[in-house]
Amino acid sequence: MTKKERALKCVEILKTVYPDAVCSLDYENPFELLIATRLSAQCTDARVNLVTPELFSKYRTPDDYANADVKDIERIIHSCGFYHGKARDIIAIATKIRDEFGGRVPDTIEDLTSLQGVGRKTANLIIGDVYKKPAVVTDTHLIRISNRIGLVDTKDPFKVETALKKILPPEESNNFCHRIVLFGRDTCSARSPKCDGCPLGEVCRKIM
Repeated sequence: MTKKERALKCVEILKTVYPDAVCSLDYENPFELLIATRLSAQCTDARVNLVTPELFSKYRTPDDYANADVKDIERIIHSCGFYHGKARDIIAIATKIRDEFGGRVPDTIEDLTSLQGVGRKTANLIIGDVYKKPAVVTDTHLIRISNRIGLVDTKDPFKVETALKKILPPEESNNFCHRIVLFGRDTCSARSPKCDGCPLGEVCRKIM
């Protein structure tokens, strides 16, 4: 079985197991998703979702964040960890979006990664979820499981992204990433994967 054949089979199986492929972060607009994703670095989505209701109700626009007191942002997001850097980044992101992008979240990887604290993983999430362009979000679940199954042979995030773009159908790539996250939480965990009865057992390199 080639990597592309294995990838296509994984796509079809996971579509059946997880018909609703959605981001687990709560948000109402592109800017909120961008902020929530920055907060999720080295933090669980569940924790971020506990923090953002207060943040999003108090600060609603890029201008609000740009004019915010960094100490207040730090207070609200404290439990997400690394709150000093995240608060500074949020204000810097908002300021640049307001001043250079007319208040609109950019729609290219290049522009998104020009924002302070925004890497390719976050940029791809915005590109895929907001602008519905083909995207590969290389979070820890995707990197681990793609290697375990046999879709890639590298743990370098950019190389994983590049390799998967070559074998995943473009129209399926973004949802595949969301489904892999759900699969990683339910079944294919880092330390104790539930290989018995795994829905991807027939294509997984580790099990085969």
